[in-house]
Order: sequence, then C-alpha cells, then structure tokens
Amino acid sequence: MSLDTTPRMFATVTGVTATYRHPDGHLEELVATPGDDIRQVLLQRAAFEAQSSGAPVELHTDGDRGEHHLLIDADGTVEPAEPPEDPPDTSPSQQGKEVKTEAPGPSPLRNHRAPEPPPRPSFIDPSPASPRIGFFTRLGFGPSQAELDRRDDERTASQHWAGCRTLAVVNGKGGVGKTMTTAMLAAVFARHGGGNVLAWDNNDTRGTLGWRTETGRYDTTIKDLLPAAPALLSTVAGVAEIARFVHHQPDDRYDVLRSNPELLATHQRIAAEEFDLLMQVAARYYRVVIFDSGNDESTERWLRMVDNSYQLVVPTLAAPESAESAALLLDALRERDQRSRFLADHAVVIVTEAESSPRAADRIVQGFEGTVRAVTRIPFDPALKSGPLRLDNLRPATKRAWIRAAAAAAQGL
Repeated sequence: MSLDTTPRMFATVTGVTATYRHPDGHLEELVATPGDDIRQVLLQRAAFEAQSSGAPVELHTDGDRGEHHLLIDADGTVEPAEPPEDPPDTSPSQQGKEVKTEAPGPSPLRNHRAPEPPPRPSFIDPSPASPRIGFFTRLGFGPSQAELDRRDDERTASQHWAGCRTLAVVNGKGGVGKTMTTAMLAAVFARHGGGNVLAWDNNDTRGTLGWRTETGRYDTTIKDLLPAAPALLSTVAGVAEIARFVHHQPDDRYDVLRSNPELLATHQRIAAEEFDLLMQVAARYYRVVIFDSGNDESTERWLRMVDNSYQLVVPTLAAPESAESAALLLDALRERDQRSRFLADHAVVIVTEAESSPRAADRIVQGFEGTVRAVTRIPFDPALKSGPLRLDNLRPATKRAWIRAAAAAAQGL
C-alpha cells in the first residue's frame, strides 16, 4: 500500500501518558501502567488499528521521547517510515524580496564541525549464540532437518512480547478438546518461555479446566478474584498477591484461573465490564493469557474474550460434527465485524487424530487448509483422554506436535 493512502495516527508523549489522535480526528488518552513503557502502549494501539483494518498504518509521535515515524503492518511488524516532507520554503529570499546579509568574514567557531570519524567494526557479534557443537557435529554429521525445525519451534514459542498477549481457544461444541488445548498450549509457552502464563477458564457452564489441572494452596475461583481486582490493580500491590486466586502448576509452570464447575451458569455469569476488570488484572500479572472458552457464543464474557484476543485457536476432533462446528463458528465470526473476520481468517486450527483411524484427520485438515492461517494435527495419545494434563505425560511425538502448534499460534502474536 502506498504511504500516500496509508491511514496516519499522531501521538504526543508526555511522561507515562500519550494523546493519541485517530485518523478521524478523535482524541484518546493512553496511560502506561506501572512497569510498562508508554511507547509500547502506543505501538500496541496502532497494531490493533492495523489488525482491525487488515492494512498498514503510519504512527507519528513527538513529545519528550523524541520524534518518530513508524509503519505498523497488520501482522504487527514495525518499520521506520519516511517523515513527512517539509513545507515549501516561503522565506523572503525565495519570494524575490530583498534580504539583508552580514558582511563576509570568518565563520563563528560553533559553525565548524569536526569531520565524521570513519566507522569501526564492533567488538560485539550481533549474531545469536551458536548451538552447542556435539561429537557427531564435529565429525561432519550436523543436526537433522527435523531437529532444526524443533529448535525453531521452541524458539518461536519461547519469545516474549512487549505487553500481554491473549489467545482464545474456541469451538461451539463441547467435548472437542478446548480444555486439553488450553492446558497444553499454556504448558508449552510457560516451559519454554519462563512462566508468567495464565490459563483462564472463561466458562459459564461447568468448565472442567480445574478438574484436569492441579489445585493450588487456596480453593479460589474467578468469583473470588473479581471483588479483589481493584486491590490487585493498586500501585502498592505486590506481584505475588495474585497467587491467592490462581492455581499454580508446578511441573508445567503456568497458573490456572478456575471457574466453579459445581455452580450453575446463573450463579457465575460475568458481565462485560467485569470481564474487562479481570482482563486488566491478567494483563498486569501475566505475559500470556490463554482462554478456555465456553460453548455459549452469545454470552457477554465470550464476546469480550474474542474482542480482547490477539489469536484464535480452534480445536477439533477428527470427526465431522466437531469439524463442522468449528467451521460454522469461523463463518459466524467473519460476519460479526471486521476485527472478528481478521481473527477468523488468521486462526490456527488444531486437529486431534482419532485412536482407531489416524487417517480420519486427513480430510478435516485438507478442508481447513487455505481458509485459516495454519492447521496443525495432534496424534492420538491416551494421556490426553482423561486425568491430569501434563506435558511430560505425553508420548514424544505428541509433545513435539504441541510445540509445533504453540509455535504456529505464537506467530500470530
């Protein structure tokens, strides 16, 4: 897209705040929370505009952080943009008018600049550290392509972003692997990225994420966290205070925010403004949040989950009913609004193979290819059927498949 037609946003930065002007002239005040950088907040805001429109946007900033001109693509890529051209010179000398000049003489010393020194090579190698060279590598037998691919997927899943990133695991049908997918993705992101990952059971109707993960020291759920949210968002709150409301998984290193499977939906519904408050808490304490969604796509908390997600992950079993439910949901999101369409088009579909017939997944994988950003498949593993969900309980091929799936999801963040 030509920069002449690229939407332009302008922002003036003052301390931890910024005045952000939309293309339509609307002004928005942005404030960085403690520990955040206002510049990253601005980049996230502009990236959201690019994702919503599906096209790049220009961001021009000035203020006490300097003047910058950036081009933000729909995939979040940030590149320098050409600054606006200076206005034409309208000085008297350019208009044919008489201009007084000083008598010639020696120039003041301050106008003389020393010549630029020649560039010198850096002593610091900017390239990433080389992998450890083993015995077979020294003999000329390097790592296989499969090993290189695995390393690349682990590196992709282990990256950190400037600000909290959110993924929504969605499918309107129950029993298709949403809870399993949430737990496995959380485990991969936490194990390879160093923790600070939250698996959030965003379910009105008997969410089972708490049943398939370990219980922490406190028997607390999302309904206990809600009244404590303002205190957790205060400037004096310590980072460890969130531990009272979540359930830590010691082996896989992520936390679980539970719903209460013993209560009916009427007793644990969450309104949109309550979800937004909880989201502020999650973004304050975690770098990655993965939502285990319910099956009712009309609830406020389900819709707000989608509105607050960077990436959709759509699990399906290798069964026609499960796959059709996933496809219908993606079709509905494409009709909802422009941003939901972007999320649907860039979704990651995860197909879990059947025990009796692994080939049954072939047709479903082929059906989704070309309609979403990525399709991955998970081999059948008895450790995924029931009992505690832990990464180390899986067969090596299954664990490798989940790392591949997490890397595919991370590429959309």
